[in-house]
Amino acid sequence: MTSTAVRPVAQSEAPLVLTTDAPRTLGFFDQFTLWGNLGISLFGPVTGALVAAYTGSLAQGLLAVVIGCGIGALVLGGAAVFGSQTGAPAMASLRGLFGRRGSMAPTVLNIAQNIGWATMEIIVISQAAVAVTSERWRWLFVVLAGVIATVMAVRPLGSVKVLRKFMVWLVLIASVYLFVQVLSKPVQPLPQDGVFGFWPGVDLAAAGVVSFAPLAADYTRHSRTNKAAFAGSSLGYGIAAIGYYALGVFAVATLGTNSADVITALVTLPAGAIALFVLLVDEVDEAYANVYSTTMAAHNLVGHVDRRWISVAIGALATGLALLVDLGNYTQFLYLIGSVFIPLFAVAIADFFVVSRMNWDVSGTARFRWQPAVAWLIGFVAYQLVNPGTVSGWSTFWLDVQQWIFGDRPVPGWLGATYTSIVVSMLAAVVLGRIGRRPLDN
Repeated sequence: MTSTAVRPVAQSEAPLVLTTDAPRTLGFFDQFTLWGNLGISLFGPVTGALVAAYTGSLAQGLLAVVIGCGIGALVLGGAAVFGSQTGAPAMASLRGLFGRRGSMAPTVLNIAQNIGWATMEIIVISQAAVAVTSERWRWLFVVLAGVIATVMAVRPLGSVKVLRKFMVWLVLIASVYLFVQVLSKPVQPLPQDGVFGFWPGVDLAAAGVVSFAPLAADYTRHSRTNKAAFAGSSLGYGIAAIGYYALGVFAVATLGTNSADVITALVTLPAGAIALFVLLVDEVDEAYANVYSTTMAAHNLVGHVDRRWISVAIGALATGLALLVDLGNYTQFLYLIGSVFIPLFAVAIADFFVVSRMNWDVSGTARFRWQPAVAWLIGFVAYQLVNPGTVSGWSTFWLDVQQWIFGDRPVPGWLGATYTSIVVSMLAAVVLGRIGRRPLDN
């Protein structure tokens, strides 16, 4: 393993440039609470409500949440070890997969994804705040959320300590209260007009968790051990995501709501506004994570620039977009970008642990490797063939390819895009990786 870090420094905060060693200050509980807080999100009930709509069944919806979040948590945990082993942030660690220049492609995609999600988080925060207060104050909540998220990104390790000491307990109390209120209502039949099936529900649940895999190493590079990085991230985020996705599934079944109105339905519960306000404050950490990880991704391109200035610029951009832009169906585009990272990190995990045996060159001189690039492409195609999504133009192309391959027969309902892509990507990475290494072994 060759690290990007060449200049050690004694400090308790994240390094300002890429060439400074990352302090190893985070243990298991630090990371468990960090990822638990990130997993507790207002997007959770919204995603859970969508899973309920996809499956049309309370039992199937809950099972889809558990399986999907479980798959996603394993991928997240595997990606977390990249940072703890190499000391490099997420996109810089991918130099071990694609080389210095090759890592720029996923870096640019990750920057686009993170800016989009940071903007979406700020919008969700402002909308939830408006549901508790008044529409005329939306601009104020957007600005406040953007400023706080940016300040947290400027001091990321200090923010982790605040989350561990204070917010985790308030959030737990609010979460228990919401669950008690939702589960106290009688269960109603779920609507059947928007049912896609069980495995599309699993895909949706997994995609929400895997979307954090491109961020994991940005934080776990500060982990004391690989075990703490893997367990803290996978258990913390996985358990929280299962809980909050399940809250959305139960809300559809007991409150008669849907993904568009689930937050409003929770606000209207007795004292629901107070509980949602606590979660609203905690939601800022989601925006912070996206702002900070955009900064870390940018460091793979301009590693000599002080990350604090990059964070301020990214935070201002996301806040401005949240104020001025109507994102509309941009969420579907973000899911499309997310589908790029599912096979990417499946390839990365297979290569890191099996092919390269945790020995990646993540230096500025790392060379391009064609084998993982081809495996990534194969996994991406596998995902799109099973689940083309709904982005206009793009999905039409893949539906035509589906028909060319399968004819008039539909894709089997048991074939989920997420696990299919993961299995295909990992197999391709191992086979191609060993073929590529065979001449060297001789």
